[in-house]
Amino acid sequence: MPFVKSLAAVVLVALVLAGCSTTGDALRDKQNGTAEVYPVNQDQAWDIARTVFRWEGADAIEEHKSEGYMVTSSGMNLVSYGTVMAAWVEPAVDDSSKVTVVTKRRLATNLVTTLTEGTFHNRFRQAVAIVKSGTPLPATPPSN
Repeated sequence: MPFVKSLAAVVLVALVLAGCSTTGDALRDKQNGTAEVYPVNQDQAWDIARTVFRWEGADAIEEHKSEGYMVTSSGMNLVSYGTVMAAWVEPAVDDSSKVTVVTKRRLATNLVTTLTEGTFHNRFRQAVAIVKSGTPLPATPPSN
């Protein structure tokens, strides 16, 4: 009987780990991400994307500016095992920037993420308004 319990535990762990997402998964899923074009240049868009991730509780942000993307994650909370996230900043017409974001549940069986793509873009729009007003981006997010 101990062998059966051990085997069941190994199978359970394997199933859980098979459903885990990594930042690499988020990077590979760019084509399924949510993209918006914003009236800011690439440097401004880069700073805003990084700020939005920080506002929303991201852990360390791995920046690959020369390749045009950043990746990060967030840890567990009361409702989620965490989220892996990636954002791409690309040039668009008239000194605008196209920003694409992907958020994935770290554990496939989770019902929610700590940050959704919609929330990212809502926060990004708030940050664009702040930048356009000439005010520096605050360390904490503005109220909704």
